[in-house]
Amino acid sequence: MSEQQLKEIADKADMIIANYSFTVTENGNVKILYLSDPNQACVLDKNGDMVMSSMDESKSAERFPTKSLLLYRNISRTII
Repeated sequence: MSEQQLKEIADKADMIIANYSFTVTENGNVKILYLSDPNQACVLDKNGDMVMSSMDESKSAERFPTKSLLLYRNISRTII
């Protein structure tokens, strides 16, 4: 992914926490992209459950820290 593409994603993100961009989609899902390694991404549903990931389950737990997800869930209630 080019620097320009990363910049566009970051600019469109609803928030960025600890180098993770969080973008709410039209259907209410949340796309999370690790900006330091854009091959690492996941999608959460409205309840915060991971519905899609570019990694296997063990890597997802390492790469998408629980603290960031919980912080997003708390903050997102004001966005969504």
